[in-house]
Amino acid sequence: MRPSFGDRIRIRQTAVTEAAGIAGFEGQIRGETVPSLSGAKVLGPCPDDFALNVYVEERASDFWLAPEHVELIDHAAGTEIQIAGKRLVRRADGGWRPHADEAAHRGPFSALITWLRGFSQR
Repeated sequence: MRPSFGDRIRIRQTAVTEAAGIAGFEGQIRGETVPSLSGAKVLGPCPDDFALNVYVEERASDFWLAPEHVELIDHAAGTEIQIAGKRLVRRADGGWRPHADEAAHRGPFSALITWLRGFSQR
């Protein structure tokens, strides 16, 4: 499984990461891109035209790397994000769940309402 957004990773010791002085550091994936479309400056070759943005706290900087330069530590359970006004919390299995505050606002009938909306679109 390739590491993805939100995962905690360790940067592998490769010629590319050694030259950049980041080999062995831990970081968190904060983005993904296709460099040929986005123009992201990837450290070293990117043979699959897919790169990960890794934030390294010790360097207070981020780096675009091909996936072969990183290894998964864990899915950073407990990480919180907000997207379009919705707060989510990372689970240990890599999935996301609504923040406790968000879940409390749903009320007892939210599952029924969601189901009915889906049913009416059939």
